Amino acid sequence: MNFSFWTVIGIIAALLTSFSFVPQVRKMWRHKSATDVSNVTMLQLMVGCILWLVYGISLADFVIIGANVVGVTTLVIGLILYYRF
Repeated sequence: MNFSFWTVIGIIAALLTSFSFVPQVRKMWRHKSATDVSNVTMLQLMVGCILWLVYGISLADFVIIGANVVGVTTLVIGLILYYRF
């Protein structure tokens, strides 16, 4: 594949934002606690990721789609842990 400079910038941005909640999920899993986590924030982020995902699908943009699939998946896991702990 031939990626342009801006595609690479988009991929890097997508990776950073998509995986930004992973440390929080990891902390919840390790400590078996979600006391310092806001479920409202997670829901807000999830709705945003879902809307970005729909937008990415409408554009057939693999960077937007991939980033937001990861984001939604991470947030779903986070919400499961939040309500479990």
